[in-house]
Amino acid sequence: MITRTRLAAGACALLAALAAGMAFPVGASAGEPTGEDAPKVDLVLDVSGSMRTRDIDGGTRMAAAKQAFNEVLDATPEEVQLGIRTLGADYPGDDRKTGCKDTAQLYPVGPLDRTEAKTAVATLAPTGWTPIGPALLKAADDLDGGDGSKRIVLISDGEDTCAPLDPCEVAREIAAKGIGLTIDTLGLVPNTKMRQQLSCIAEATGGTYTSVEHTDELTDKVNQLVDRAADPVVTPVATEGADACAKAPTLKSGLYTDREEFGQQRWYRVDVEPGQELRASVSVGADRAVNPSYGVLLRAVTVHGREIVRGEAAGDGRTDVLSTGLRYPKAESDEDDAAAEAVCLQVTNSFSVASGVKTTPGLPLELTVDVVDGPGDSDDVAAFGLGRGWWLLGLLVLVGFVAGLLWGWLSRWRFAIWRTN
Repeated sequence: MITRTRLAAGACALLAALAAGMAFPVGASAGEPTGEDAPKVDLVLDVSGSMRTRDIDGGTRMAAAKQAFNEVLDATPEEVQLGIRTLGADYPGDDRKTGCKDTAQLYPVGPLDRTEAKTAVATLAPTGWTPIGPALLKAADDLDGGDGSKRIVLISDGEDTCAPLDPCEVAREIAAKGIGLTIDTLGLVPNTKMRQQLSCIAEATGGTYTSVEHTDELTDKVNQLVDRAADPVVTPVATEGADACAKAPTLKSGLYTDREEFGQQRWYRVDVEPGQELRASVSVGADRAVNPSYGVLLRAVTVHGREIVRGEAAGDGRTDVLSTGLRYPKAESDEDDAAAEAVCLQVTNSFSVASGVKTTPGLPLELTVDVVDGPGDSDDVAAFGLGRGWWLLGLLVLVGFVAGLLWGWLSRWRFAIWRTN
C-alpha cells in the first residue's frame, strides 16, 4: 500500500513538473534559435533585357527562370514565408537614373498562395536595366522584422549597371546591420566579371554563389536554398565590443556578431563562477580583397591586464575566414559565497588591404561564448597527460601479459614434442 501511494505521488509530481515546464518555458539564451518566427525567403529575379538571350537548353534565360520558379513554388515548405522581387522588369527606356530605380515587389513576403505567385511570374517579360544594388536594399526591407531566418536568393545573368552604388558594398552594409540576413547568388551563364561580383555579394553575408547553365540546375539549387531556410538556425546576437576591458559589454553564453576595423582591438567581458569553465572561439571573415599573411588573436585576461590563456591562428590568403579559440577552467573555491571572476576577452586581427580597397565597415566577426560546469569527475580530468587513455593502456598491458604466457607455454610444449620425437 505504501509503495502504491509513493508511486502515485511520484506520478503526480512528474505531471506537475511537466505542466509547469509547458506553462513556463525556459527562455532561450543569446544566439539560440527560438522557433517563434517563420523563416523568410525573398527571391530576387533579374528581368533585364539580356534575359531574352536563348542559351539555356535551347530556350531563353527568362523561360528557364520561369520554369524553375514554378517548380520551386510547388515544393516550398508550408512553414516558409516566400516573396518575389524583380529588378529591371518595368522600365524599357534609356534614362539611367530611372532604370536604376526599376525594382518592384512582385509577390509580398508572407504565407504562400502558389496559384497567385505563379500567375505573377507568368506576366514577366525581359525589359530593362540591372539595378542589383537598389534591389538588394529593397529586398532587405522586405524581410525586415522578426527573429526567424532571413534569406535573399538573387538570380542574375549580368553584373550591376547602376554604379557607383556597388552591390558588394550594399551587401556589406546589410551584413553590418546584424539582422542575420544571408544572400545567396546564382549566375546564369556567367562571365568573369559577373562571377566576381556575385561571389563578393554572397561572401559578404556568409552566403553561397553558384554558376548555373541548365534549367534543372537552377531548379535544384533554388529548391535547396529555400529548404535550407526552413532548417533551424542560430541567429547571432549583434553586439558592440569596446576599445578597453573596463568598457567592454558583459556577455552570457551564446553566439554574437560584431564588426572589427583593420588592426583594431575589440574587448568583451564574461563572468566565470568558481568551478566553471569558459570556452570561447572567434572567427573573422575577409569579406573583401586583403593582403596575404594575416592573423587573429584571442586572449583571456584578468581585469588587471594579466593574461590567462590565448588562442591564435595565421593565414596566408588561402581562406576567407580565420578562427581560433581558448578554454579557461576556474578552480573550485572553499567559500560558498565566492564571487565570480570577470574575464576579459580581447580580439585582435592583423588583416590589411591594398590602396583603393575600402576599410569600412569593419570585418565581420563572430564570437561564441560558452560557460559550462568545469571538470569535476575523475573521468574528466587528465591523469599524467593520458586522461581516459589509462583504460586503454591497462588493457594493452593485460593483453600483452596473457599473450606472453600463451606464447611461452606453446613454445615449451613444441620443444617437448620435438625432444620426444
